[in-house]
Amino acid sequence: MIYFDNAATTRPSARALEAAGAYLSECYFNPSALYGGGVAVSREIAAARKFLLAQVADPFRYELIFTSCGSEADNQALFGCARRGNLVTTAGEHAAVYESAQALKARGIEVRYAPLHADGSVDGAALLSLVDEKTSLVSVIHVNNETGAVNDIAALAAQVKKKNPRAVFHSDGVQAYGKIPVRLSDDVDLYSVSAHKIGGLKGTGALIRRKKLALPPLIYGGGQEGGMRSGTENVFGIMVFYHAARETFAAAEQAGTRLREVRERLWDALDHGIFTRISPQNGTPYILTVSAAGLRGEVLQRMLADGGLMAGTGSACSSRHRFSRVLSACGYPERVLDGVLRLSFSPQTTREEADAAAEILNRTATDLRERMN
Repeated sequence: MIYFDNAATTRPSARALEAAGAYLSECYFNPSALYGGGVAVSREIAAARKFLLAQVADPFRYELIFTSCGSEADNQALFGCARRGNLVTTAGEHAAVYESAQALKARGIEVRYAPLHADGSVDGAALLSLVDEKTSLVSVIHVNNETGAVNDIAALAAQVKKKNPRAVFHSDGVQAYGKIPVRLSDDVDLYSVSAHKIGGLKGTGALIRRKKLALPPLIYGGGQEGGMRSGTENVFGIMVFYHAARETFAAAEQAGTRLREVRERLWDALDHGIFTRISPQNGTPYILTVSAAGLRGEVLQRMLADGGLMAGTGSACSSRHRFSRVLSACGYPERVLDGVLRLSFSPQTTREEADAAAEILNRTATDLRERMN
């Protein structure tokens, strides 16, 4: 079976699981405990936190708050900072941002959505036109999780701050962290990441915060995470995240270069009489989104699985809807939206898998088209 749905979740790293195993069987102590075992575990979490943060941000200017997932990090950013005036975001956000914005709208916050280009990137000029003196938060996804388009968040954040220095800038970096080069500029106040997109476990994520930014907790209780996120830390999940990130960042540049070749090899091998490309060439090398226009993506997905290929039809968090909200905002007609497939890779993806996947995709789409005629 070929697994090409890594944007939904990745296989946990066997090496990371093994390295963190002691935190289940031996070092199981509560990090808040004041005896030796608890203090030792607390130190290990601090080391993991320092490493995970340092890969993308200056530890002197930023801190990292562990959460249960990227969605929780997004929720804390939005509900913590969009508390007055208006919220500016994009039509291409992950559901964790989009649904939070909808909830804030119901509470009286004005929400303004910037339109998208056809590849899923935000129209920067349109976004900036929505920012005014009453804007409390701007949230722009770093890598579009459905198309792989990359938004230049450093440039956008700088332009937002120039127009309104008091506006908080947040970015969902879940599909960027460990996959494309990232270094947060001082204009980016908040950045969300997730473990299970890079070989960690589901149930672990983090919110990176600029230290001088006032941010209320989303979860209250025992005061863990410096009072920013109460609840006993998920030590095993954090340590798997740490070890998976060490693997990922050690080979990130090489993996990106190789996967860009794999992505283009797959696209070149597809039948262009059937498949239309949606993902941009300058997007993340980890995602290739295509459409078999006129075919039903969910039907094609099931047939592909029967043929030995697991692929997505878009965001796993929006799979209950026939048409993708994000791709609809890109301007595609229903015929194209119906046939969308998202093929997403991991550092372990091979050229041979790409070749085999192309053969399965071409054969399956041809079979389905013939059945429909």
